[in-house]
Amino acid sequence: MNLNLEGVRVLITGGSRGIGFATASAFAQAGAHVSICARDPDQIEVARKALAKHGGKVHAACCDMADADAIRAYVHDAAAALGGIDVLVNNAGGKASGNTDDDWIRSIDIDLMATVRTIAAARPYLAKSDRARIINISSRTAFRPSPDTQPYGALKAALHQLTQSQAAELAADGINVNCIAPGSTDFPGSWWDQCRTDNPELYKKTMESFPFGRIGREDDITGPILFLSSSLAGWITGQTILVDGGQTLNG
Repeated sequence: MNLNLEGVRVLITGGSRGIGFATASAFAQAGAHVSICARDPDQIEVARKALAKHGGKVHAACCDMADADAIRAYVHDAAAALGGIDVLVNNAGGKASGNTDDDWIRSIDIDLMATVRTIAAARPYLAKSDRARIINISSRTAFRPSPDTQPYGALKAALHQLTQSQAAELAADGINVNCIAPGSTDFPGSWWDQCRTDNPELYKKTMESFPFGRIGREDDITGPILFLSSSLAGWITGQTILVDGGQTLNG
């Protein structure tokens, strides 16, 4: 089965590391043209060079996803560099660990409003595509109590409702909108990567919470994202897909 992603123009926020970069790499390897943004200029440049090795067009820029003007400028520049936008992956996230007003405001800006603003900026470009897709990245945290990261969990849950509402609205423009909610995922430099060394007991306990006996990997998440972006998923919209290897089945 061919995902048919050759030449597809993809914009990925929070794309310099982790799931975002893995997604950008997977698209680039499939022959797509990609644009990524993040806050750290050094990480962005490293990611850009790595993506450029796959041969397609690559655009990379620094962008503060809490800044509405910066988002609009980034989306415009990305569309110009790629010649349009076919797929938007909203991956930027904040994961505030406190419960203060500032934590909530920051999480609202990054975990919810960044997606709202990026979709609004990209909509005119997506509407011109004959295969437009939006994929929002949520979290397993949205499905369960999250006392240690309350803003993050609440705003990721809001993203599920936003996905449904945007899917209903944007269908008129021929745009499919879906959401992926990853479970615990380990990758180089991640919190779980650090936890493996700093708190091996917690890492082992979490690993054992998966029916398959391991924590998720980046490619466990990128596969469903590419599928939802492909021609095979043209009749799927408004859905949030929990991609957690059954972790939630065990509480």
